[in-house]
Amino acid sequence: MTTLDRAIIASYERDGKRFELYVDPDAAYAFAEKRKPDVKNILVAEEIYEDAKKGEKAKANDVQKVFGTTDIMVILEFILRNGEVQLTTEQRRKKIEEKRKQVVAILLREAIDPRTKAPHTQIRLEQAMEQARIHIDPFKDPREQMEDVVKELRPILPMKFEKMKIAVKVPSAYAHKCYGTLKNYGIEKEQWLGNGDLVVVVEIFGGLQGEFYDKLNKLTVGQVETKVLSG
Repeated sequence: MTTLDRAIIASYERDGKRFELYVDPDAAYAFAEKRKPDVKNILVAEEIYEDAKKGEKAKANDVQKVFGTTDIMVILEFILRNGEVQLTTEQRRKKIEEKRKQVVAILLREAIDPRTKAPHTQIRLEQAMEQARIHIDPFKDPREQMEDVVKELRPILPMKFEKMKIAVKVPSAYAHKCYGTLKNYGIEKEQWLGNGDLVVVVEIFGGLQGEFYDKLNKLTVGQVETKVLSG
């Protein structure tokens, strides 16, 4: 467990009252990320504060009224799940970088350049995000940030989100080998021909087409047939 000088504050506000706890930064972060299953060894000081930095303790009747208990471990878990937890500078940097990578991964899979109909490269996306000075919220789900990110990126990097239907014909020798891969992308229609060939229609985001074709070509040694039906 960390010492008080390295601890961070977890806080919760309700009905004009504020409640603060000193917690271990690494353990609290692990719990928030669901890498730690319980709240053991998270609490640094066995006190509930109104203002932790000033050392002002919360009144017991206020604690009971808001949380329905004075059990500090129950209150700790509640605050970690429903309140706000500070991050150290390093934790914040790492969390922002994680979310940034997740945003880029979504754009790589789902966005295309409307001028070329081809996916953007990872390097180009990362450069555009840096150029646009995109703000990434370390606490917000990447999906929830996409609208703002795309709005800021479009003046620098045109992008379009669309799905395309692709008909695929796999020779019998590779049909069963490819079926699982095709199913993972999402089979809309399938037909097994009399000679054992497999014909399917899949619908994928435009940004996935390069990856999709590469996988099928490797699995079939280039003997797969594909045709774009719509985009």
